[in-house]
Amino acid sequence: IIDSHSHMASEGGINESTRNVTPEVNIQDVIRHDDLAMYRALAGGVVAVNTLHGSANPIGGINAVIKLKWGKPAEELLVPDALQGVKFALGENPKRSNWGSMDATHFPASRTGVAFTIRDAFTKAKEYMKRWEEYELQKKGKIKQNKWLKNTKPVPPKRDLTLDVISDMLKGDRTIICHGYRADEMLMLMDMGDELGFKVGSYEHCLEGYKIADELAAHNVIASIFADSWAYKVEAFDAIPYNASILAERGVKVTVNSDSNERVRRLYQDAAKLIKYGLSEEQALKTITINPAIMLHIDDRCGSIEVGKDADLAIFNGHPFSVYSKVEMTLIEGDIYFDLAKAMTTEKLLAQSAQETD
Repeated sequence: IIDSHSHMASEGGINESTRNVTPEVNIQDVIRHDDLAMYRALAGGVVAVNTLHGSANPIGGINAVIKLKWGKPAEELLVPDALQGVKFALGENPKRSNWGSMDATHFPASRTGVAFTIRDAFTKAKEYMKRWEEYELQKKGKIKQNKWLKNTKPVPPKRDLTLDVISDMLKGDRTIICHGYRADEMLMLMDMGDELGFKVGSYEHCLEGYKIADELAAHNVIASIFADSWAYKVEAFDAIPYNASILAERGVKVTVNSDSNERVRRLYQDAAKLIKYGLSEEQALKTITINPAIMLHIDDRCGSIEVGKDADLAIFNGHPFSVYSKVEMTLIEGDIYFDLAKAMTTEKLLAQSAQETD
């Protein structure tokens, strides 16, 4: 079981909200090896998660894909060859309309401002890339320098860590993991990508995805959705429980995520809910196994039980979609990281307390 959208194991705040474009910050730098949420996720059969920057910024920070190797040092949790992406956000969060009192100097404070911020960043990155391309050609003598600089070595452009990352997205070396709810905003970003030369990898939450299923399929965008969480703010009001089945029917790859250290413990039950609304049992299982593995570029090693893949397994005492089933054991790369027989459960604590009272 793989969670395609999480914030666990990240130290401190996950939003660098002092500026609106911060792709130079990296969640990998603040991974905690001792976050108790990892152990609780293991108890729910989860073996890997996509830990993300928050959604305060139109363009936020770089993600980290980790395996939940509870007890190992932080560097051993990271999956280095996994998805390299940057968290984007559309809608209420980056314009801060649900943050209570708002600084009047904050930009953007509107949906149009969010769109402009992203366009402006990519426009600057394209100009930055052009300056570096010209510098490399000057070094090789393929284009001449200004006549006033004759017989001098070419001077490289000033390095900009923000534009370096945005340039990676234009080159296709990093993808966009975008928080989005409304169909019109998701269409806007895909259209902008067609114009400027970048690609959206996934829409996170994607509550109105069913309205634009054909467009998502045409752009090969993955929908990383909630099973049944909505109506908690205005832009979430148009969500429907048939979102996953409509998206899947139209050819969109769907994952079910938690975005929560509590919900992550029962992703298998969230996936089970989708059967009521049109998915087959196999399709529902894929939303928490192979589909998130494909999204995170680790499907060559995770997400399905096949010879040659990592032994990342959750062993249940019944069907995973039964409300009566429990995870008995969770293994990562063949090592046991959760064992119900050895875990201190509530039942064991109560029994221990009763014995001490006697």
